[in-house]
Amino acid sequence: MPKILLIRMSSMGDIIHNFPAVTELRGHFPNAEIHWVVEEAFVGLASLHPGVNRVIPFALRRWRKSLFTKSNWVEMRAFRMAIENGRYDIAIDSQGLLKSALVGKLSGAALVGYSRHTVRDPLACLFYDRRFDILPIHVIERNRLITGRALGYTPEGKLDYGIQPPKLELEWQPKSPYVVCLTATARDAKLWAEANWIALCQWLQLAHGLQPVFPWGNEVERARATRLAEALPGSLVPPRFSLVEGARLLADAQVAIGVDTGLMHLAAAVDTPTVGIFCDSDPHHAGATARTFSQSLGGVQQPPSVEAVREVVSAALAARR
Repeated sequence: MPKILLIRMSSMGDIIHNFPAVTELRGHFPNAEIHWVVEEAFVGLASLHPGVNRVIPFALRRWRKSLFTKSNWVEMRAFRMAIENGRYDIAIDSQGLLKSALVGKLSGAALVGYSRHTVRDPLACLFYDRRFDILPIHVIERNRLITGRALGYTPEGKLDYGIQPPKLELEWQPKSPYVVCLTATARDAKLWAEANWIALCQWLQLAHGLQPVFPWGNEVERARATRLAEALPGSLVPPRFSLVEGARLLADAQVAIGVDTGLMHLAAAVDTPTVGIFCDSDPHHAGATARTFSQSLGGVQQPPSVEAVREVVSAALAARR
């Protein structure tokens, strides 16, 4: 029974994009023991995949803030011991960064990664025992390919994230049909204009009777969500929720519409028709990809128009029926 260490620590979207590789791996090695290292904020997310036996939290972001405190040194030592004592047969670094390669090297197992020509951080290559040329295609396919080549199989078949939304009752979840509008993202350049959101959601309310829901993750995002909801009577600004609760909210939506953000990819992973709005990034690299319906519009400094988004949302709603 092989023991396999997966290293894909962040961000939210990148972890979600690794789910299909885990599904395929488990299909080829049903008796394998699979461990996965992720940043501590994403432990609940990675744990949604039933094919993972253990999720190992990595708290580098928090440790950096107080590097020399005793409690952090105790945690860092415990993390290192967990990796070193894992006795893994193979470690697969699909993230391709120096920090992920160093984590993989701690395991003492044969470490697999990308070639110098295809890795994100060339320094990571110094620590790989085996390297593969994986061309710059959609990140989901890159993850599938490197995992398959590392373990001796060829990825094939339809996309399968392999997760199911948890059975949760959210007191604040709308009882009537709703649309989740993911308006927040890490960089302002990726934002879609608030006037566009208002115009789109007015149409969704009038033409389709859908209640807009505006999630948020920090105070700036909550302020934006509140402004939009005030302009759209009947909208909901939910309380801050966990990623596991977010999976439930997204799974029950009629459609999810979002800028380039992790929750947009989570919507696709739970089979909700998903429309991606890309204003300053390339959808060919990491666009929305769902088994039901998914389409991404826009590109680098090319935000899509309200009319273009409306047309695709109509197709997404038709797919839901």
